Amino acid sequence: MSKLKVHSIDSAPENSKVLLEKSVKAFGMLPGLHGVLAESPQLLEAYQVLHELFSNSSFNNDELTVVWQTINVEHECHYCVPAHTGIANMMKVDPAITEALRNQTAMPTEKLQALHEMTLSVVRKRGNVSGEELEAFYAAGYEKRHLLDIILGLSQKIISNYTNHIAETPIDKPFEKFTWSKN
Repeated sequence: MSKLKVHSIDSAPENSKVLLEKSVKAFGMLPGLHGVLAESPQLLEAYQVLHELFSNSSFNNDELTVVWQTINVEHECHYCVPAHTGIANMMKVDPAITEALRNQTAMPTEKLQALHEMTLSVVRKRGNVSGEELEAFYAAGYEKRHLLDIILGLSQKIISNYTNHIAETPIDKPFEKFTWSKN
């Protein structure tokens, strides 16, 4: 079986070309993941919409990063961990947060730790979290909307993490310095 192709705008299916142009406009480059997703215009569009929705969810930049990177690390995504490290830097996220996530150490605050733990629980238990876990999450200052927004972020990350595993997507040049592998 051959790997999935990383499309350019020129090689992409016709219905993906406008979506890839949107990616270039948003990121200043064509992310390799988007080039792979272009094989299915519907999947590329779904990913872009989920990214926009999650980026505009109830979470601030630190919290977005905690959800994204918790999932990326748990799924051992060779592409997304470096990419989201670079993105977190661009979003002015405290490097202590990204390093803790990459190294699987404690978050710098109890509230972010609660978010990290709930995200892990949702992923590992496929949503079957306990009442005690929910109470701890809410006690940390989160609301029901935040719980549902974790699921939104997970939906986005399943598309990217699983695609990158299958495609073995090469890490984009700007993110190579953040290369990561699970300890």
